[in-house]
Amino acid sequence: MRHFITSTFGLALIGAVIVWASLPPLGLWPLAWIGPAFWAYLARQKNLQGRHPYLALWVVGFIYWTAIFYFLVFPHWATSFGLLALSFYQAFYLPIFIGLVRVAVHRLRVSVVLASPVVLVGLELARAHLITGVTMGNLGHSQYRWIELIQVSDLAGAYAVSFVVMLVAASLARAMPYNNKSWTIIPLFPAAAVMAATLIYGHLRVYSDDELDSRPFDARVALIQGSIDSELKHDPKRQQKIQQQYVKLSKEAVNSYGSSTVPGGLDLIVWPETMFRSGLFTYDESASVPPSWKELQDRFKESLEENAISSREPVCELAKELGVPMIVGIDSSNCIGGIQVGGDSLKYDVENFNSAVFVSAAGKILGQYNKMHRVIFGEYVPFADHFPWLQRLTPLPGSLTAGKSAVSFDVNGLRYSPSICYENVLPHVIRRQVNGVGQVDVLVNLTNDGWFKGSNELDLHLICAVFRAVECRKPFIIAANTGFSASIDGDGRILAQGPRRDTEVVFTEIRRDGRLSWYLMYGDWPAGVCLMACLMFAVVGIRARIVQRKGKKSAHENG
Repeated sequence: MRHFITSTFGLALIGAVIVWASLPPLGLWPLAWIGPAFWAYLARQKNLQGRHPYLALWVVGFIYWTAIFYFLVFPHWATSFGLLALSFYQAFYLPIFIGLVRVAVHRLRVSVVLASPVVLVGLELARAHLITGVTMGNLGHSQYRWIELIQVSDLAGAYAVSFVVMLVAASLARAMPYNNKSWTIIPLFPAAAVMAATLIYGHLRVYSDDELDSRPFDARVALIQGSIDSELKHDPKRQQKIQQQYVKLSKEAVNSYGSSTVPGGLDLIVWPETMFRSGLFTYDESASVPPSWKELQDRFKESLEENAISSREPVCELAKELGVPMIVGIDSSNCIGGIQVGGDSLKYDVENFNSAVFVSAAGKILGQYNKMHRVIFGEYVPFADHFPWLQRLTPLPGSLTAGKSAVSFDVNGLRYSPSICYENVLPHVIRRQVNGVGQVDVLVNLTNDGWFKGSNELDLHLICAVFRAVECRKPFIIAANTGFSASIDGDGRILAQGPRRDTEVVFTEIRRDGRLSWYLMYGDWPAGVCLMACLMFAVVGIRARIVQRKGKKSAHENG
């Protein structure tokens, strides 16, 4: 047992279990300050134990990420393979982390207290960009309820919180007995200094209770959270049930507060992603007429317009009936041409989008956002446009088209920046959207998390929104099927939250936040510096390995 605990695999696994426990579903956040110390301690060792220590680290990484992302088994039996593939890829980050820190410590004489957070943040930035990106389960996310601590996110993103947590853990590792040396408290002093600076900054940046109470609200919003688990198969009766549930909840919301024409009534109703089950149809003016079209060319455009008008009627009539502006998640398609399919049968050549539509209380569509950042193998299959047989290997009926630009919706003088589903998982995506449309007052995310059966995915997704709110210094509202619908202020406080896997109308009052954000202005350059350091450590390590092999080869030849 003692040999296991002191082995490379044992130490790495203990650290992984502790870090996993700090995140949902357990959420024992203080453990996040302890778990990574075992990884930093491994990096301090002159030689890693075992015949294949980096393989052992990879196995631990695979176990860890499989435990984090186990919710991927729920949508469909085939997504279990997606879990294995994602865990296989993510597992490389632990051995890479240990390896790069070891290069910094043993080759370049950098303190493990500095090297560990630099490498961790650099790798977190890489994870956010490679293979479409994922940040769920980042180390700093464990601290999302410590409001004063997470305020540094407006300086360097959520990566700054991970930096602080890893630095403290590495300081503990540096203080631990090593090579017959006893405990030492000296490495804890820089950790204490960084923590003090972080918390002082956080205390100065957050709104006080008096300030929160004195600020008038700018809008009253109803977030509609239905609760119907999602499935890949298309069942018309099920689609009708979804529509009826959301209409019923929306009417209850209006009955509680009144329409936008009533003083003190609702200013906005928000539905989650794809929950309005009647699709929206649009068309390009340049849509091509099929060669075999027998009628006048104008008649082709007339048929497109007729279909477009009829597709708009359901959502427009609902907003008009409720008397409240709505932001609604809806499937949409855009005709880019016509295709004759035998005889007189015509089908449209279309682009398919995952969209958010803004409808006025008068029943007019005033804006549409098409999701720009798609989830690989969840919303599109790479190269399926050129090799259609790839699409048939998956349970997906087809790939979505990526939207081309960010938009904002002006609702009674407030500018809302919409995002859909996992777009809010990636800080650079939300930053790009906010900066791409100019003035933004509120972030709004529409998501359907009904695929995941109320698992820890709901918590991990909500945590990402908390950090986006602080990074951008904007209130963030979320409408989520099965949860968690929520309202988050610019300090990262969760002001209102829906239940897990149940229905509720979440009412919230929106207040503008006029504070500036360094992260919004300058982005990921601090994390980028950390990534550059990782690349430098990698070059040094590879060069040292090449020189070592040449030395061994030369010694063998001369021996």
